[in-house]
Amino acid sequence: MRDLIHFCWGALRGFPSRTLLMLLAMSIGVSSVIILTSLGEGARRYVINEFASLGTNLLIIFPGRSETAGINPSTMMGETPRDLTLGDAQALTRHRNVRRIAPINVGSADVSHGSRSREVVILGASHELLALRHWELSQGRFLPKGDLDRATPVTVIGSKIRDELFGAKQALGEWLRIGDRRFRVIGILASEGRSIGVDVQETVIIPVASAQQMFNTSSLFRILIEVKSREAMEPVKQFVIDTLQHRHQGEKDITAITQDAVLATFDRILSALTYAVGGIAAISLAVAGILIMNVMLVAVSQRTSEIGLLKALGATPNQIITLILTEAVMLSALGATLGVALGELGSLLIRNAFPDIPAYAPGWAIITAVSVALITGLLFSLLPARQAARLDPVQALLKH
Repeated sequence: MRDLIHFCWGALRGFPSRTLLMLLAMSIGVSSVIILTSLGEGARRYVINEFASLGTNLLIIFPGRSETAGINPSTMMGETPRDLTLGDAQALTRHRNVRRIAPINVGSADVSHGSRSREVVILGASHELLALRHWELSQGRFLPKGDLDRATPVTVIGSKIRDELFGAKQALGEWLRIGDRRFRVIGILASEGRSIGVDVQETVIIPVASAQQMFNTSSLFRILIEVKSREAMEPVKQFVIDTLQHRHQGEKDITAITQDAVLATFDRILSALTYAVGGIAAISLAVAGILIMNVMLVAVSQRTSEIGLLKALGATPNQIITLILTEAVMLSALGATLGVALGELGSLLIRNAFPDIPAYAPGWAIITAVSVALITGLLFSLLPARQAARLDPVQALLKH
C-alpha cells in the first residue's frame, strides 16, 4: 500500500497542471454544496431564532379567517368580520392555563424631543409584553400594570431612539412628543436585534389604549397569549375559538395559530429548500467526475509506455486498474478536502457579512459532498482504468 500511494503521488506531481485542474473542479463542486446548504440551514435557523424570541408556548390570535368556508349571509350583505377588541383580550384571561396575555397595536408616527425628530414604529402593548417577549430593560421600568383600556401617557423606548433624540442627555423622566401627544419616558429597552420584522432598538412602546386613541381605532392588530405548558396549547386554543365565537355572535371570524405550527411550516419549507440547493450544487460534482474521466483517458494515452513497461515487468491487469483508481481517489480526496476548506471559508464570510444568519453547513451536507466526490471520482475513473489494463505491453512499448 505504501508503494502504491508513493507511485500515485509521484504520477500526480509529474503532471502539475493536469492535477491542479482536476483538484480545482472537485473543490468547486464540494465547496458549492457546503456554501449553498449553509445558506439554507442559516435561513432555517434564523427563522427558528426569530420565533423563539417571541416567547415560549405562544398562541397568536388575529382577526379574520385563514380559510374560507363558502358564502354566508354576512358575506352576501357586505359585512366584514368583527375586530378584535380589548374586551376580547380581557375575556381570554379567564382560562386557568393562560399565563399572560398581551394585546398588540402597531403603527408609525413622528417622534420628537426638542429639535430632533424621526419617524418610528409605535407598538401599543401592555405590561405583560416584557415577560412574554423575553425582553430586558437597561433603565427604568416597563409599562405599568392596570386596566388595558387606561390610556396612560408613558412610553418605553429603544436604545437607538434614546441616542438619536436625547444624545448624551438623560432620557428617563423626559417628555417625548409622539404625533400630537406627549408621553413621559419611563424605561429604556436593553434588548437588541430584530424580532419578526421589528427592530427592538428602534421601537417606541406605549399603552395599547393610548395607541388606539392615537391611531383612531378600536381594533387590535394581534393578541399574544402565553400558555403555561405545551400540553395545554390545544385546550387553550379551543377555548379562545369558542369564547370569541360566542362574543362575535356565533361567527368564527378569527384565526388562532400556535407558535409551533408556524415554526413547523417554515422548517419544512426551508429544509426542502436546503435539500434542493444542495442537490443543484451536487450536479457540479458530476461535472467534476466527467472531467476526471476525460483527463484520465488522456493521461492513459500519454502514459502508454509507462503502463506497457509495468505490464512487461509482471504487473497484472488488476494491479493496473488499482493504480489508476487509487490515483483518481487520491485526486478526489484532495479535491474534497480543499473544497471543504473553501466551503467553510465561504460560510464564514457569509456569517461576517450577515451576522443575523447563522450560516453553518449541516454535518450531513459535508459528509454527503465528500462521499459523492470520492464515489464520483472512483466511478468515472473505471473506464480509463479498464482501458489501461487492456493495453498490450509489446504494442505499448513499441509506441514509445
